Amino acid sequence: MRAAPTILHLDMDAFFAAAEQAAKPSLRGKPVVVGGLGPRGVVATASYEARVFGVHSAMSTAQARRLCPNAAYLTPRFSLYRQLSEAVMELLRELSPLVEPLSLDEAFVDLEAGGVAPTADAVRAVGERLRADIRAATSLTGSVGLAASKMLAKMASEQAKPDGLVLIEPGTERQLLAPMPVRALPGVGPATAAHLRRSGIGTVAELEQAGEEELVRLLGKAHGAALAAMAAGRDDRAVVAERDAKSVSVEDTFDVDLHDRVRVYTEVARLAERCVERLRGAGRSGRTVVLKVRRYDFSTLTRSETLRGPTDDPAVVREAAARLLDGVDTTGGVRLLGVGVSGLASFTQEDLFAQAATERAAAEAEGAGPPAESPRSGEPGPAEAAGADAPDRTAGPADPEQPGDTPRRWFPGHDVHHAEHGPGWVQGSGLGRVTVRFERPGSPPGRVLTFAVDDPELRPADPLPLVPAAEGRPSGPPDPPSAGPERSGAADETVPPVRPPGTPGERPGPPGRPSGAQEPPCAARDQPSDPAIRPKPSSPGASSEASPGVAASSP
Repeated sequence: MRAAPTILHLDMDAFFAAAEQAAKPSLRGKPVVVGGLGPRGVVATASYEARVFGVHSAMSTAQARRLCPNAAYLTPRFSLYRQLSEAVMELLRELSPLVEPLSLDEAFVDLEAGGVAPTADAVRAVGERLRADIRAATSLTGSVGLAASKMLAKMASEQAKPDGLVLIEPGTERQLLAPMPVRALPGVGPATAAHLRRSGIGTVAELEQAGEEELVRLLGKAHGAALAAMAAGRDDRAVVAERDAKSVSVEDTFDVDLHDRVRVYTEVARLAERCVERLRGAGRSGRTVVLKVRRYDFSTLTRSETLRGPTDDPAVVREAAARLLDGVDTTGGVRLLGVGVSGLASFTQEDLFAQAATERAAAEAEGAGPPAESPRSGEPGPAEAAGADAPDRTAGPADPEQPGDTPRRWFPGHDVHHAEHGPGWVQGSGLGRVTVRFERPGSPPGRVLTFAVDDPELRPADPLPLVPAAEGRPSGPPDPPSAGPERSGAADETVPPVRPPGTPGERPGPPGRPSGAQEPPCAARDQPSDPAIRPKPSSPGASSEASPGVAASSP
């Protein structure tokens, strides 16, 4: 354990939902849920306004809709989240060379390695400046925990939520931990907590009193010894800056079980293409191809094949995944498919035999013609998730839809651009129509218009930056010893060109409301004048009462 609270834990507040609220002025202060919107969708993030109604991450979207039917339900925009995450991680890397990202919105930082003075005042100044810089660069908020260990720093950031800072003074760990439930410790899930509760252990104080020997008897040597140390406030884990990825994978859960064998092969080929895109994006190759199949009865099968050498060839990965699928019975239906690559390397070794087999199969599919061209590169959009059935599973995903085939699909929350009305986002679509709200970050809530789904004026667009590039960091506390150079906000992005203008339609009435569109506000709350704006629920508390040895601050 360290003698100073020089480990910082940053956790962005309701990251995905907060990013959507910042990008969409009409949703600020309203309940927002980001996740899968299908019948088997799962909540990725819920805004604090939605959490008031009991909605939380990992909950099924169907249950979330029952708890908070008037929230805005949006599909994720990971391109935006990655941009914001990189901006935040760059700020953290200015503080110290030792930054350990845990996810897009969470990371540990070793301030001691960055040269910060090992005093409470110095690390607090770093934490406050970091929060101000994050707000300036992204317009979002993050909670900061400072302690002498990773475990306590994470607990401190949880206490600081939302948008606060908590510092745990060294020497007060046991007093702080003693009244907490055992579930507060990392590695204690529902099953372990229930097992301990049957033995009369419910709090961290009781866990410490039980002693290491008893915990080893109850939970095993590794788990028991680790919990005994954490109950005493000991956590010697170091901040690790680099973690090599062990595998790259993608998977999809389908709204309806797949029964058509040809469709299953088509989906596997599509997933293989996406997996290789991620693999190449990371500058890696892999030797082992893994197929994951979850059947109608929730039984999950995993099959793998090791190639002669590492590869990043989509044809090789696609063919290997298809061979693995040959040995899996999908008669009853498939609810989830996944393709992954492990055994990663930084070089490739071309498998000429596999390439020859692929070209020969493609040539046979074309008859006497030349070998078929490889499928398009790039990750397929959501509209291609259904995939057209292809008679030859070796030919890869179906061709892109041609004009006049099927209408374009528009997903709630995604960015669009209209030739006449400018940038906006999809509120909902269905019945051959798409409803769009035209607004941008920093603007007042915009107006809502409805168009035909195939309107040539309307095109998908890239996310707009949340903060103009000209804006810099705010004037705040003086830089601590380890603070890096000043950094400007996110860079501007250009909007792609649009097609010739047309005539917009009108917004449909309630009887024909498109699926995914925002619903009218709750009658139990004050109704705003704009029917598309929902009521603002009571805001949850920003932070709890300070515990002994814990210093809290908020904006």
